[in-house]
Amino acid sequence: MERNKAQSILNNGFIHTVKDPLWQNIPMTKEIKALTEVEAVQKLARIKQNGPTYHIYPGAVHTRLSHSIGVYYLGRQILLSLAKKSDELPFTEKGIMSFLAACLLHDIGHFPYAHSLKELSIREHEEIAGTMILEEGELRRSVEKTGADPVMVAAIIDKDLLTGDEETLFYRNVLSGTLDPDKLDYLSRDGFFAGVPYGRQDTDFIISSLSLHNSRLCIDREAIGSVEQILFSKYMMYKSIYWHKGVRSATAMIKKALITAINDHSITFEDLYGIDDSTFFLLCRDKKKMTPALEMVERVEYNHLLERKAVKEYERRGVIETKGKRPEDRIEMENTIYNRLNRSYPLLKPWEVVIDIPEPISFETHISIYSPDGTVSDISDEEMVFTGEISSLFQKSLRKVALYVPAFVSEEEARKAMGEIIYG
Repeated sequence: MERNKAQSILNNGFIHTVKDPLWQNIPMTKEIKALTEVEAVQKLARIKQNGPTYHIYPGAVHTRLSHSIGVYYLGRQILLSLAKKSDELPFTEKGIMSFLAACLLHDIGHFPYAHSLKELSIREHEEIAGTMILEEGELRRSVEKTGADPVMVAAIIDKDLLTGDEETLFYRNVLSGTLDPDKLDYLSRDGFFAGVPYGRQDTDFIISSLSLHNSRLCIDREAIGSVEQILFSKYMMYKSIYWHKGVRSATAMIKKALITAINDHSITFEDLYGIDDSTFFLLCRDKKKMTPALEMVERVEYNHLLERKAVKEYERRGVIETKGKRPEDRIEMENTIYNRLNRSYPLLKPWEVVIDIPEPISFETHISIYSPDGTVSDISDEEMVFTGEISSLFQKSLRKVALYVPAFVSEEEARKAMGEIIYG
């Protein structure tokens, strides 16, 4: 496709403007605007992007819909930037519109309090999104009206859908890569609404530094520092916001309550699909008589969180880490700690003892570097601060195994109980 054709597709008909506090004016065609009004998309307006984080950072009440619109905006900006630099582009009109639709719809399969569900045996939100796009009539028709192909949109979002189409694979890598519009939006947006400076990126510069060479997405050598900034921002956002001890407490409490309810058969995985924050809380409240542990979900709602009373460095071969790889595997250890603490604290309830083991985080980068002499190299060949060793140190400083219990339990008793699990 010629540059002028691509620019025409990306500009003509974008007559509707959505106001956004982060990116300001976001242009849409009437068909894309109509796609945002489909119920499957509007549901995202009722799911907080960062779940319980607003208890710690009161401004963090932004939604997955605002994030999704931001990802759409940045996806369009990336294509516009690429079109400025290439006379010929490996794009089709159907592909361009499918990519824009995929950016907008990438999170429609998300659950409320997604991090609380991450380790459960539940379908990935990308898989759910792909299924919804292909099988829900109103959503599929609205996608088609934008000029996008629903099959292509689903394949861009869901990496498990097999495709040999090079254009689809290219868009898939853009949407889920090192400099993807998803990460560029959520780091900046989450930091903005939390009121911290850590997530903000020089987004315009990063996008203007992208180019296409032999159908590979590259970043100019002079912008390598921006890649390092993204990785450091990710570290700081995890340290300060995503894995704040209060957020970890709320996440672990919901996870423990849901595992208990699923084991009791009072809640099924199917109950969790397609619901928003309010429906999630109503479901847990309704099932509380069958599974009293679900009272912890209500406690999270009212910011009555368990406290972190014991903590240790994550060890790959540690006793707790080995025995408790899955949340359901931790229950036996939690019961042992409960029995130990219950002697001193008879009011303690079994589900009020929660072991939290954070999942691994990736600080890897996969993007090509374009040099002024016209050569293309892999970023792994470059001298960067984020070597494998540094990434491992960052990971180590973030991942802490913690024991959460009520405030009335002393730290000394909690450490002793946790120590008995580790040392016997």
